[in-house]
Amino acid sequence: MRCVWSIILILCLLSAAAKSEETDSIAIVADELSHHTDSIQPQKQNLIQKVIKYFDDSNKPKSNKNLDFSVIGGPAYSSDTKLSLGLIGAALYTTGSPIDTITSESNASIYTEVSITGYYNIGLRGVHFTPADRWRFNYKASFSSMPTYYWGIGYDMAHNDDNKTKFLQLNAELKASFDYSLFEKCYIGPAIDFNYTKATDADNYVLWGNERTKTFNYGIGINLYYDTRDCLTAPHSGWYIGAEQRFYPRFLFNKSAFSSTDITASHYFGAWRDAIIAVNVHGLFTYGNTPWSMLAKVGGSHTMRGYYEGRYRDKNAIDVTLELRQHIWRRNSAVIWVGAGSVFSKFSELHSRKILPNFGIGYRWEFKKNVNVRLDFGIGKGEKGIVFNINEAF
Repeated sequence: MRCVWSIILILCLLSAAAKSEETDSIAIVADELSHHTDSIQPQKQNLIQKVIKYFDDSNKPKSNKNLDFSVIGGPAYSSDTKLSLGLIGAALYTTGSPIDTITSESNASIYTEVSITGYYNIGLRGVHFTPADRWRFNYKASFSSMPTYYWGIGYDMAHNDDNKTKFLQLNAELKASFDYSLFEKCYIGPAIDFNYTKATDADNYVLWGNERTKTFNYGIGINLYYDTRDCLTAPHSGWYIGAEQRFYPRFLFNKSAFSSTDITASHYFGAWRDAIIAVNVHGLFTYGNTPWSMLAKVGGSHTMRGYYEGRYRDKNAIDVTLELRQHIWRRNSAVIWVGAGSVFSKFSELHSRKILPNFGIGYRWEFKKNVNVRLDFGIGKGEKGIVFNINEAF
């Protein structure tokens, strides 16, 4: 027994001595490293290097933050506004706890753009999700001044280039809705809509006829939709089927009483490796004495890209788009699409000769996770155009 205790004591003493020697060695090495580190000065980055690093890190998840906000800006070009300078701030955030896997990620973006034509636009848009996705708050507010063109109302008027009339359009818009989850993935809720449009400095006002060149429109309505998309800004899978009903009655101080129904059906699914197929069918139908500023239109940055927004307008519009989205390398992707659409005053006037074809190609750069900056080149019937924007067209 004494032998055993002696052996244990000897082992303890040897261990203590070894530990003391190891500690001394570590201290010496740490001291040397400290002197070596002190002798190395951190290399300062110039402005270009800081900008490059900022964009390199912009799409990396911020695991320790509930809010991820980034800013991007630079020159842009579109057929409608020509050369312009834009600035966009995009935010992704969540209202749920760090371990919450149910609540969708909310998004918001504030943007401003100024062009050499005198066009300027400032706005805010986004979708806010409450915990467990019980409520969704959709909102959009914007104000713009834009030198643009007016061809009149209807396909035949727009198809005649001689009707092209230049004017300055002032526009203020506010849209909001509170959507409640009826059951999983199905939402319903009230909505409000305000739109102010004024046409000034026109070459001539003949095409407006008896239409008021200044309109105030106040609307209320309801949203109903089914949404299984995996994300809202750049969907990879799922369905969106929705209807938005709006009423603009006289008792809300509207000069003309009218209403509208906006129907959208979209589907997203994988085709092959890193490829997504997106299909979108959209229709906007108005009833009553719809003012020229609230008529259904095709063209712009979301539907029928390549057509001048506002050229083709009437009481009703339908369009369909099939788009292939292919990831290429790192943060770079490309898209191609084909589509068709038309405007008409009533269904009996919807003829094959009035169908407007549409196709184009686009480039995508992932600014943030599931937030793409996009550049699209669209071609239509006698028209083509370039669109620069953020998030997917649909």
